[in-house]
Amino acid sequence: MKGLFTLRVLTIDQIMEIINLAIKFKNGLVKKYPGQKMVNLFYENSTRTQYSFQVAMINLGIAPLAVDLETSSVKKGETLYDTVRTFQSLGVSGVVIRHITDRFYEDLREIKVPIFNAGDGKSDHPTQTLLDLMTIYEEFGKFEGLKIAIVGDVTHSRVAHGAAEVMKRLGLEVYVSSPPQYRDDTAAHIELDEAIETCDIINLLRVQFERHAHEMEMSKEEYHRLYGLTVERQKRMKKGSIIMHPAPINRGVEIASECAECENARIYKQIENGVYVRMAVISLALDGFFDNIEIP
Repeated sequence: MKGLFTLRVLTIDQIMEIINLAIKFKNGLVKKYPGQKMVNLFYENSTRTQYSFQVAMINLGIAPLAVDLETSSVKKGETLYDTVRTFQSLGVSGVVIRHITDRFYEDLREIKVPIFNAGDGKSDHPTQTLLDLMTIYEEFGKFEGLKIAIVGDVTHSRVAHGAAEVMKRLGLEVYVSSPPQYRDDTAAHIELDEAIETCDIINLLRVQFERHAHEMEMSKEEYHRLYGLTVERQKRMKKGSIIMHPAPINRGVEIASECAECENARIYKQIENGVYVRMAVISLALDGFFDNIEIP
C-alpha cells in the first residue's frame, strides 16, 4: 500500500516539498495526467475536502469519480477493503477516503493504488494540516518561533490531533485553549484571552456536535462568550496575527459572523490553498513520492 496516510511518517523536508509544490501550482505550474481517473469515497459528510480533491483532479487532467455510498454496495454490507479493491479492479489510479474509523487504512495494506486519507475518525487529516501550513508559510515565510493557539473542541478534532505533532516539529509553539471537557494532552493549555494577545495564529476548531455522546454542557451562546472569537476579542488580537478555521463554521459559536471575513481572517484562503495542496499530494503520489513510506 502507498499514498498519504499521516504526516507523522514524513520528514520535515518531505513536508516542505509538498508545500513548495503546492505554492508552485498556485503560481501557475501546470501538470497533466491524461487518461487517469480517481475515486472519492466519503463515509462522512464533506464539502471542502471532497470537492477540493475533485477540483484538484480536474486541474491535473484526472477524471474524478464520486460515489454515492447511499446507493452503493456499502449499504449491502460491503467492507471498505472490498469497495476499494473493486475500484482498483476498475482501473482507478488512486482512492480518496474519509472514514469514521481511526487509521482505517490499516485494513488496506494489500491495495496497490495510492490511498489518500481525507480524514480518519478523530485521529488525523493530513491534507488539512498541509493547507494550514501552506497558509501560515505564505503569511509569515517561516514556522520557527511562531505561536499558535488551537481553540475549541480539541478532544473530538482530527484536525488538532494531526496538526499539533507536525507543527511542533516545524518549530511552532503550539497551545490549546478549550473547555476542560474538550481538552486532552495534545499541547499545553493557554487561556483564550492570553492567546488572543500573544499568539500569531488563532486556529479555531468547529464544535463537533455529531461526535458528542450527549448534548453540550453549555449553551452555544455561553460557549461563544467563553471560548469563541467575539468581535471584542478580535479587536484585541496581536498585531499581524491571523485567524484560521478548518470549516464549516458554526457562526456565533466558534466565531462571530462579523469576524469570519475580517482583515485578520484567512479562512477562505485556507479553502483556496486546499486545492493546490491536494494537487501537490496527488501529483507526487502518481510520480512515486510516497511509494516507500511505510504505515507506522
